[in-house]
Order: sequence, then C-alpha cells, then structure tokens
Amino acid sequence: QVQLVESGGGLVQPGGSLRLSCAASGSIFSIHVMGWYRQAPGKQRELVANVISGGSPNYADSVKGRFTISRDDAKNTVYLQMDSLKSVDTAVYYCNIQGREITGWGNDWGQGTQVAVST
Repeated sequence: QVQLVESGGGLVQPGGSLRLSCAASGSIFSIHVMGWYRQAPGKQRELVANVISGGSPNYADSVKGRFTISRDDAKNTVYLQMDSLKSVDTAVYYCNIQGREITGWGNDWGQGTQVAVST
C-alpha cells in the first residue's frame, strides 16, 4: 500500500502565503505524476497543478502566476507554494500521485488538508 501524508494547510488572510507538502511512502517503485487538486464546498474536485517526472508543471488558469508546484523525487514529496491567496482559493486540497506500485499502476490520494483564506 501507498500512504500519502499531507501538511501545511491552515487559515491565512487574503494576500498571504501557505506551503503544502505531501510525502509518499510504502510500496511504490516510481512516481510518474505528482499533483494537487482541491474541492470547495458544493463544487467538484478540480486540478490545481501537477508535474510529470522530467516534465514541466501544469497549472489551472486560476492559479497561474500565484502557485508553484515542485517535487523532490529523492524524498517522494511534492510541494505547493501558494502566494497571493484569495478567498476563492478556500478549499480542501488533496495530494495525488500516479505511478508504478507493487500491485501495478496506482492512483493514490491524500486525506486532504483544509486551506481557508479569510479576514
């Protein structure tokens, strides 16, 4: 099994910053895609950003220029630096990884971390 442990969520004022982290462990051989999704109340889960191994990051239009995704393959960890946060960024953020695991191709999710942007 693969475990994803997220950290870094919290409450921040508009214009502030947060950094999310997600560390993967367990029965995984290689991680192809690492990414972040979010789900706001009453809305569908949406892609925030992802990055394919050896590739360029991909961002939702709503976060381009404000969020930065990065990955540390030596630590099986993905980060999301969120700057200039807005109230519309309030959501539960989920880490996602896709890669080769002992049981075959895996698509795993973190437990979610709450990000609240408010005065």
